[in-house]
Amino acid sequence: MTIRLLLADDQALVRGALAALLDLEPDLSVVAEVASGDEVVGAAQEHRPDVALLDVEMPGMDGIAATQALREAMPGVRVLIVTTFGRPGFLRRALQAGASGFVVKDTPARQLADAVRRVHSGLRVVDPALAADSLVSGESPLTTREAEVARAARDGGTVADLARELFLSEGTVRNHLSSVIGKTGARTRAEAVRIAEDNGWL
Repeated sequence: MTIRLLLADDQALVRGALAALLDLEPDLSVVAEVASGDEVVGAAQEHRPDVALLDVEMPGMDGIAATQALREAMPGVRVLIVTTFGRPGFLRRALQAGASGFVVKDTPARQLADAVRRVHSGLRVVDPALAADSLVSGESPLTTREAEVARAARDGGTVADLARELFLSEGTVRNHLSSVIGKTGARTRAEAVRIAEDNGWL
């Protein structure tokens, strides 16, 4: 039986290389390729893959949000996250969104193909080093709203800008930013956002 695959990655070179490698396997066939998370559900509904391989960081909807959307729209499609960003927080969020596996892009081709087969058979596949890091780093200390404010602060807008964007008062934004700085042990807002991103909390 041939396992039908959908690939989602905004880097055409990476996507093409993955497709070429996986298509070399006699039991795997890439039936669709997309460049953004927004295209995942539509492509899956059109091409009916068995397994979707999604990058985390893509324009529009990211890979974790796309995982959740795909699992809600087509629960029978398994999701394997294949990403450059091996961050513990991403792993936890991806599994919570319904992903069956999480591996990094420098995984050897044979191991990646094996991960696809295992995910297709109903098993969970997680990069072992990342799983260990995830246990050590623990859950994100940020609340949903704190993470939302920190994400909005990535572009460096003023408190007034953030308040307008998030429909919050400036005082509320300041309080959330102060909390994020405290919880990350940072000295500045920019450092707090970087630490939260490095841990995959955003």
